Amino acid sequence: MSIPSHLKLKVPDTEYPRIIIIGGGFGGLKLAKALKKLRAQVVMLDRNNFHTFQPLLYQVATAGLEPDSIAGPLRKSFEGHFNYIFRMVKVTGVDFEKKEVQTRIGNLSYDYLVIASGSVTNYFGQDDLQKKVLPLKRVVHALDLRSHILQTFEQAELTEDKDKLDKMMNFTVVGGGPTGVEVSGALAELRNHILPSDYPDLDFSRMQINLVEGSDRLLNGMSEKSGKEALRALEKIGVNVKLNAMVKSFEDGVVQLNDGQLESDSVIWAAGVKGNIIDGLPAESVMKGRILVDEYNQVKGHDYVFAVGDVAMMETKDFPNGHPMMAPVAMQQGEHLAGNLKRLFSDKPLKPFKYLDKGSMATIGRNKAVVDMPGGLHFKGFFAWLIWMFIHILYLIGFRNKLITLNNWIWSYFTYDKGTRLIIRTFTAEQRRKASRDE
Repeated sequence: MSIPSHLKLKVPDTEYPRIIIIGGGFGGLKLAKALKKLRAQVVMLDRNNFHTFQPLLYQVATAGLEPDSIAGPLRKSFEGHFNYIFRMVKVTGVDFEKKEVQTRIGNLSYDYLVIASGSVTNYFGQDDLQKKVLPLKRVVHALDLRSHILQTFEQAELTEDKDKLDKMMNFTVVGGGPTGVEVSGALAELRNHILPSDYPDLDFSRMQINLVEGSDRLLNGMSEKSGKEALRALEKIGVNVKLNAMVKSFEDGVVQLNDGQLESDSVIWAAGVKGNIIDGLPAESVMKGRILVDEYNQVKGHDYVFAVGDVAMMETKDFPNGHPMMAPVAMQQGEHLAGNLKRLFSDKPLKPFKYLDKGSMATIGRNKAVVDMPGGLHFKGFFAWLIWMFIHILYLIGFRNKLITLNNWIWSYFTYDKGTRLIIRTFTAEQRRKASRDE
C-alpha cells in the first residue's frame, strides 16, 4: 500500500533527552507511565493507537466481549504527562550507528531507545500453514475469528452435503498452552449452551472440538496438577484432546497429524509466539528469536538501547532460557527499566532485574480454572475461577473497561448468553492470507 506523500514522522524539538519506546504493550505502557516526572521527552511509536489486553482476546473471538472492553486508547493513558508524545506508525527498522528509528514516513533520532515490540505468532517454519490457519494475537485476529465462527454456522444451515457439514462444524485448536485451553473451553461452551438456540436446525452433537498439543501434557508453563486438571475439565465438557500430536499439513478440510488426521475446515493456531524482532539488529544480538539483553535489560553490544517484555531474552541462573513470555514479566521489566533510566539520569548505578513470580492461571470455562501460586499453592474449580476473574478485571486498562467486562461476565453467567454474536464484517480467505502477511 502506498503512503501519501504529505505524511511525515515529526515530533517537537526538545532540550531534553529523547527516549523512544517502540510498542504500547504491557512493557512499553508500564515504562512510559513510570517516566511521568522524568525530565525527558518520551516518544511512543505503535502501529495501533490502543493498548490490547491480550489475555482476553479469546473472549472477543468467541463473542463474549467486544474489543473496546479489552482495549484502551494509548493517548488517554497519558493525559497530564507533560513529556509524552504518541505517534501511530509502524517501525520498519533501527539504524544504531545514526541512532535513528526508521518508519515508512521518515526517521526519528533518539538518545535512549527501548524496544518493547512484543511477540508475533510462531508457525515454526511452516509458512504454508500461516496462510490457512486462524491466529489469535491481535484484536483484528479476534474479530476475524469471531466473524469466521458465526459465518460458518450461518453457512452450515444452508449446506446439504453432510460430509462438508461435518468439516464445517468441526474446529481444531493447535497448542495446549493457556490460549489453546481457553479457546477450546469457550468453543465448548458455545456449542453446549448458546449455538443450539441460535441454530435449531443444526445437530450440534456432530460438532467436534479438537485440541492438538505436541507434548505429553497441557499447560506446560504451569504445574503438572494444573495440566491434569485442565485435561480432565476439557474432556468433561466434550473437547477431544490429542497429546503428542503435531500438525504436518492442513488442506481442503483435512488436518494431517503425525499420528493420523482430523476433518475440520477451521484451524485456530495457538501453538506459541516468538519475539517481534526489529530490523537492523546484528545476528549476535538475537538469540532464540528474541533480543539478547543483560541483567539491566540493555541490548548487548548497544549502549542506551534496551528491550523489555516478550522480545527480550535475559539469561539468568533461574531462567537460563529467558523469562516466560507473559504480561507480568513485561510489566515488571518496564517498571524496573523506568527506575534504571532515572538512575542513569542521576549518574547512579543501575540495579539488575529480578522477576517476582506471582503465579500463573488459566480458565477452562464456566466455574472452571486452575491457578498456581508461589510456594506450591494450587487452586482449581470455582474458587480458582473467581481468582482468575478478579486478576483479569484488576489488570484491565481503565475503569470503563473493568465495568463493561464485569457486567458482561455477570450477564453471561446468569443467562448463558453472549450478546455480541454479530457479523459486522464478513471474513474471507483473502483476508486470512493478508493477515498472515501483516503479522
